Amino acid sequence: MARSDLTMGDLTSRDHAFYGLIWAGTTLSARIDQALSRAHGLPLSWFEVMLWLNGQSEPVAASDLGAKTLLSRSQVSRVVDQLQARGLVERLPSPTDARSVCVALTADGREAFARADATRREALREVFDDRLDDGDIQALETVWAKLKGRAHPSA
Repeated sequence: MARSDLTMGDLTSRDHAFYGLIWAGTTLSARIDQALSRAHGLPLSWFEVMLWLNGQSEPVAASDLGAKTLLSRSQVSRVVDQLQARGLVERLPSPTDARSVCVALTADGREAFARADATRREALREVFDDRLDDGDIQALETVWAKLKGRAHPSA
């Protein structure tokens, strides 16, 4: 049987734009996940948690990680367990709630994040950075801001 080219049929420009976003997110995420896993044994879900932790100057409530990441609360808990087992994060008692714990990157975690982030950037260079100019990036920032319901990308 001969291979036929698949199409999605007639799509409106809005449908095409939506499925383009889905394709881009899925494709780029898979590329990053593969690069991080190969180079560092670090899946994208782990990197995402580390990304949020790296941006903080203080430990973060585990529940806040669940609210910010694209992971479920139970997934965040499993990822934190795995990162802790590798010595990349530590759990600390919450200073404001005795029932809660906070999570922070360890020094090794910050170093591992920096190496992984360099790998992420390299994995995206050819398929993202080299293809999009500053105007494209600003347009994407505007789109993301609108989809997130913010008035301006810097909001």
